[in-house]
Amino acid sequence: MKEVTANDIRLLRTATPNSHKGQNGRLLIIGGSSLFHAASIWALEVASRIVDLVHYSSIPENNDIVKEVKKEFRDGIVISRDDISAYIEEDDCILIGPGMVRDEETRALTHDLLVSYPTKQWVIDAGALQMMEIADIPDRAILTPHHQEFAGLWARVLTQHPEFSQAQTDEDKVKLFAKTYHCIVLLKGHIDIVCSGGTCDERVCMPGEVRLITGGNEGMTKGGTGDVLAGLIAALACTNDPMLAAIAGSFINKAAGDTLYRSVGPFFNASDLALQIPKTMRVLLLPSDAVNIQE
Repeated sequence: MKEVTANDIRLLRTATPNSHKGQNGRLLIIGGSSLFHAASIWALEVASRIVDLVHYSSIPENNDIVKEVKKEFRDGIVISRDDISAYIEEDDCILIGPGMVRDEETRALTHDLLVSYPTKQWVIDAGALQMMEIADIPDRAILTPHHQEFAGLWARVLTQHPEFSQAQTDEDKVKLFAKTYHCIVLLKGHIDIVCSGGTCDERVCMPGEVRLITGGNEGMTKGGTGDVLAGLIAALACTNDPMLAAIAGSFINKAAGDTLYRSVGPFFNASDLALQIPKTMRVLLLPSDAVNIQE
């Protein structure tokens, strides 16, 4: 198991001076509910600063919030969930789940989309992650569970593969899960664990390799920081290998949180983290142009 370093992050593809709109990623975010309004907005805040275009799809009850978002979200399009199919084909990656509740509507929507578009690049988070059928997981999908969510997924895996009960460590469980379902798993925690099921570009990761990301602090336990991470990973996955997007997103997210900690201690929130991430990316990816990370 190798720990991720800043050298890994420098493998990320970044926009070139001669690129034009659309070449640096198109992302679709599907999330939000009448209970959780802000989660998908946090994912949107960070993603819209990285990719060229974000399509954002929430529920009718979020319309007033979405209208407020559009005052800053001028390079994206807010769409009805009824129109998702019209946009999904043209986007490079789809993030589903932030702010979605655990109900039959979420289950049905997640199932229908994953089964209907199995070749798209998916990032599956939060409500969609908890309600999906594990048999529906598309190849190369990125799953972003915290420990409680992964425990729920693992319990379902054991009903189909009781022989996996021999796995004792988190690393072994994540590796077996990723290999069995041909996906990338990012298990969030004090130390993030990321594993590829072996479908990644071998220039970036070896099949079944487990990578560890250290860092972070107690300020990142606040609600919404996981939604920021999901938006960051999905944005990176638009133009990068999904394993690289997962490990880089985790590394950048923790680095941004640690920068905030040095400035204000644990007294920051998800919006602060979303605003810090572009500054951290500048320092990590554009070192010759780097200035004080806190400017």
